[in-house]
Amino acid sequence: MGCRVTNLLVRRGRDRENFSPEPASDVLLSSAAMTGPALNTYSVPLTKTQVTALRELLEEGGFSFSPKPYTIFFAQKDKLSAAVYEKGPKLLLQGKGVEDFVRFELEPKILREARLGYEEVHSPEMFMPHFGIDESGKGDFFGPLVIAGAFTDREIARRFLENGIQDSKRIGSDARIRALAKMIRQTPGVASDIVLIGPERYNELYRKFGNLNALLGWGHARVIENLLAKRPDCARALSDKFADARVIESALLQHGQSIQLEQRTRAESDPAVAAASILAREAFIDWLERTGKRLGLGLGRGVSASVKETARQLVEKEGGEALRRFAKVHFRTAHEVAPKDYPAPPPRREWRKSGAS
Repeated sequence: MGCRVTNLLVRRGRDRENFSPEPASDVLLSSAAMTGPALNTYSVPLTKTQVTALRELLEEGGFSFSPKPYTIFFAQKDKLSAAVYEKGPKLLLQGKGVEDFVRFELEPKILREARLGYEEVHSPEMFMPHFGIDESGKGDFFGPLVIAGAFTDREIARRFLENGIQDSKRIGSDARIRALAKMIRQTPGVASDIVLIGPERYNELYRKFGNLNALLGWGHARVIENLLAKRPDCARALSDKFADARVIESALLQHGQSIQLEQRTRAESDPAVAAASILAREAFIDWLERTGKRLGLGLGRGVSASVKETARQLVEKEGGEALRRFAKVHFRTAHEVAPKDYPAPPPRREWRKSGAS
């Protein structure tokens, strides 16, 4: 983005349907002036009405439309793409010309509000020092459960936003995940931690805890505890809402630690949580790639038919017990491909708790 301003008086229109510089309220935004790279990605939630208006705007602007999974629509013109995802719904802009499109088309014609560069007005909590926690692998039959955390403050969060840090689920390229993970680790002042629970250990812990939420709470607590050792002055941690926060609090208190815990849906919109999701995803895909090469098998993601077929090949090659070393055995898939003498599956209620298929 371009220069940010110091002591900028932000004026917001009284009527959101009329994009106007006339003030209804004056909000004082103080931030140090600095420059950053050209903006090449931008994400914002939309209402259903805004989705319809945006499609009309793109059609009038000569964008071409094509189908894309999980989107309401996907449109592209030259090197600029616009994807409106069903979940949210949420708009993701990528490519060349993002900043101009946001400033001159999206904000005045669709959002009816100036947001770009004013994130500290709209979401000030994103720029306060805190830990973000997220995980990867919980819905994947093969591989570990990885929980990661990242510390951000105002300058780190701003740099993450400028460099396109976003929820890893919106990044389709493994190479991009690795490039962003490298950038996160190299950002001055950042602190991060990763807890990788390999399949063997995962299966032991799942049997001990009895459901995935308790296991996740334990893992989140370990990451927070490790981050607190690096940044003991941090007073708040944020994660996606997956269980009662008391699960994490109890695990922390057992080790004499306490912190303000916040859980909310779509927490990945926060730069710290988004960074954690990328770090966790990188560790997960690296494990799959490394282990798959060693086994001579392509360890796929999720619980698809191809994953089930690979699991059958693994059992034929290594025996039924290999599932415990490379997969999450409470998933129904394990009991569909395992030999007849394989231990009985856990109750179905545990499958539902785990979210496994």
